Amino acid sequence: MSVNCNYQLKLDKILSGIEAEKLLSGKLPELLLHACCAPCSSYVLEYLAKHFAITILYYNPNISEKSEYSKRVEELKRLIKEMPLVNPVEFLEGRYDPKEYFDAVKGLEDLGEKSRRCYACYELRLAYAAQTAREKGFDYFTTTLSISPHKNAEWINEIGEALGKQYDVRYLYADFKKRNGYKRSIELSEQYHLYRQDFCGCVYSKEEEAQRKIRKKF
Repeated sequence: MSVNCNYQLKLDKILSGIEAEKLLSGKLPELLLHACCAPCSSYVLEYLAKHFAITILYYNPNISEKSEYSKRVEELKRLIKEMPLVNPVEFLEGRYDPKEYFDAVKGLEDLGEKSRRCYACYELRLAYAAQTAREKGFDYFTTTLSISPHKNAEWINEIGEALGKQYDVRYLYADFKKRNGYKRSIELSEQYHLYRQDFCGCVYSKEEEAQRKIRKKF
């Protein structure tokens, strides 16, 4: 995939094709949507629910604190229950083993946010999503991760494309922060009173955020 690819335009093209196929077959394609949290999922669900039968996959072993992990799970379930969507959304919780994350980023712990440590984390979670999509017969898989301005959409889509080929399941290209997607997610978070965490999830991002807050005081 070339640098500076417009993933929104790629998504537009895919969705246009899906709508044409639906007119012919009457079938709603199934999408496995990896999600990191409720706020990031809100706009993505609003945007994609009319095009797909969506199952949310919650697989995030990077969240090492069980209380934080459980809080995000419950918020996501609540959002799915309360948010009116064109088509119903299912919830699937993946396995939870923080050791998988620590093994994936071994040797990269001190690189900081937006580094190869994050790349390894994206790859870990997307690989699980791709494998699950293949095993359960989904038509497409993707992730909500690209909605965050702190996440590298180029990396996410590069990984997704490679895994789609590896597992023989179609990857849905996206950069959900485009067209005010991130702004809309904030609006929906306020509307549904969602818990919005101030760090990605891993112990390293939590410590880095704490250090940023300290520096702002001086």
